[in-house]
Amino acid sequence: MPTKLLIVESPGKVKKLSQILGSDWLVRASMGHVRELAQDGIDSLGFDLGDRTVRCRFVPRGTRGKETIDQLKTAARQVKTVVLATDDDREGETIAWHLQQALNLKHPQRVVYSEITPAAVKKAIANPRSINQALVDAGLCRTVLDKLVGYKGSPLLWKLQNGAKSMGRVQSATLHLLCERERQIEAFVPQDYWNVFVDYAEGFRAFYCGTEGTAEPEAPQPDDAITVHDRTALESERVLSQAEADRLVRQAQAFPHHVESIDGKVVNRTPPPPFVTSTLQQAAGSRLKFSPEKTMQVAQSLYEAGHITYMRTDSIDLSPEYRDAARQWLINHDAENMPKKPTHHRQVKGSQEAHEAIRPTDIHRASAQLKVELSSDAFALYVLIWKRAIASQCQPARVRQTRIVTRSGTISWQAKGQVIEFAGYSKYWNNLSAEVELPLVQTHQPLTLTQATHEQKQTQPPPRYSEPKLVQGMERQGIGRPSTYAPTIQTLKERQYVDVLKGALQPTVLGREVDRFLAHALPELLQTEFTAQMERSLDAIAEGKQDWQQYLTEWNETYFEPALLKAQHVIPQHLSMTLVPRPEKQLQKSKTRCPKCQKPLAKIPSAKVKKKYFLKCVEGCENVVLFWSEYTKQWEAPQAKSTSSERPQPTSTNASCPVCQQPLEQYSYQKDGQPKVLLRCSNSKARSDLKHKDVVYFRTEKGWWSPKLGELDVASLHNS
Repeated sequence: MPTKLLIVESPGKVKKLSQILGSDWLVRASMGHVRELAQDGIDSLGFDLGDRTVRCRFVPRGTRGKETIDQLKTAARQVKTVVLATDDDREGETIAWHLQQALNLKHPQRVVYSEITPAAVKKAIANPRSINQALVDAGLCRTVLDKLVGYKGSPLLWKLQNGAKSMGRVQSATLHLLCERERQIEAFVPQDYWNVFVDYAEGFRAFYCGTEGTAEPEAPQPDDAITVHDRTALESERVLSQAEADRLVRQAQAFPHHVESIDGKVVNRTPPPPFVTSTLQQAAGSRLKFSPEKTMQVAQSLYEAGHITYMRTDSIDLSPEYRDAARQWLINHDAENMPKKPTHHRQVKGSQEAHEAIRPTDIHRASAQLKVELSSDAFALYVLIWKRAIASQCQPARVRQTRIVTRSGTISWQAKGQVIEFAGYSKYWNNLSAEVELPLVQTHQPLTLTQATHEQKQTQPPPRYSEPKLVQGMERQGIGRPSTYAPTIQTLKERQYVDVLKGALQPTVLGREVDRFLAHALPELLQTEFTAQMERSLDAIAEGKQDWQQYLTEWNETYFEPALLKAQHVIPQHLSMTLVPRPEKQLQKSKTRCPKCQKPLAKIPSAKVKKKYFLKCVEGCENVVLFWSEYTKQWEAPQAKSTSSERPQPTSTNASCPVCQQPLEQYSYQKDGQPKVLLRCSNSKARSDLKHKDVVYFRTEKGWWSPKLGELDVASLHNS
């Protein structure tokens, strides 16, 4: 009979922890937060702001929250000891506090671990502590602060009547980053320039680098300046007219060439630190093409299965045990890559050093076995984490850099080469440029010119943010924290404030209008330093250096309430500006003609359709609208929705729902004009809860398959 209860956040951890702890333990999941602020009081905030006090009213988080609380109360009554093992971060500490309050626990034990392995879990159980109230205060302050900004600020947007749904403290500052970049792109004026270079029979190319004397030595670069992912092509000093470029080419052809000087040096490239949340999202985005949201979902599954340490962290620290294991692995497999002393990286200012970086829990685990156990996405992310962690403990890479300066008349030319002499860490994490080796030449050596020419180029605007680059920008600007990067970007997409176009985030017309209004109404909230300062205040609260209720009430009284009153006066002005008739944008015409009047149909932009536009007759024909069908590969009129009596009724099967064991039903529907079939839980009420979110199987050529649950055994599947 179990005598102890361990409460965790995610149900994905229950099986693994039950195996580790044994029969004396009950392991149950809170499914995340069980309580939330009530929807009552002024503006439905669920809290009252007094004189340096905040009185919060919490209620169960929906039906699921109430059911979970009741189930956990029942479990707690069956045991002698209750242990709260929610995640090791600010949010996890807040959830533990909510569980203590909701379950009326007098002295619960609080344990934390950064990996789900027998050693780590048992060590945590043996060293319980009390709930850290400072961390809880910071979590409560963030919750109240974000609801205050969202619930008080969003109604301002509703008055614009443009479809804007919400604003938020982190959300709006992030949107502003994207809109600022878009304005820079639009304001950019491209300039032509010419790249001038010469080729030598000795086997290298040199670029124009100045007239009258040898070019000044190049400024030293930081260790990670040239990487394989962001290296730009070698170019000459920019020439701003074709006439000047032609003159340089003629002079290069008219004078003999010789080697003026040769510079060479060997530089060390230091290993990169192990992953934190933001760098993991960036690397998975650039190397695996994962969105931040997908990266965190896959990382969560790896953590719950015990393969990696906790994935929400901003610390690059590694445990002594891992450092020792990494050194032993290098001794056994790559001895020349093991440094004399364990490698340590400088912590980022403000990081929570009690946490550990993201790393594999067992460096010796066989990859061949994991490849069978894990999905392809999970295995790819695991390998990325493994390589980065082992690379962080390796020797620096040694790179030999060579620079040859040549001369023809008064013109200097230069060639640069880079050769990796010792791969070091880059054997596992390659962020160095491809090797460009220059031939061996001597000072004053004559050179044989084979070609002198130029190519016209044009300056490029700053690129739009990809999702990984936006995470990097948020981190550098201090907007949000590791746990908020992915959900913030997802919210911007769901609110239709941004679109993803060719892998880049572009603010929509709606997003830009929201940003333009907030820049007039609440400009401070969009300033990165303002938002970053709020994050630093939350950090100070988490460290016990600041009272959260005093901070929040003073912030509201001195800034937010006056700012909201001021913003009310901006709304009429903004509406009058947006109501001024604007010149209509000329619509593009399609080759497809109207079936009624035979005139070309106009392309109407729309972010809601796959082709990003639909066709409509603008010549007076009513109700002529065509949409592209991926099934028929042609433009078609929208089909009238079938009534419930016309739709095929679901049929029950003998297969069971993996969550509630009710029968699965076969459901027919149409997508893009093509008939489709899926299996889902037959309990219509249960289908709306979070547990059933992933219970859906699609019919494929090989059988029934679910993105989350894999293949369904259909050997005996038949309709009832």
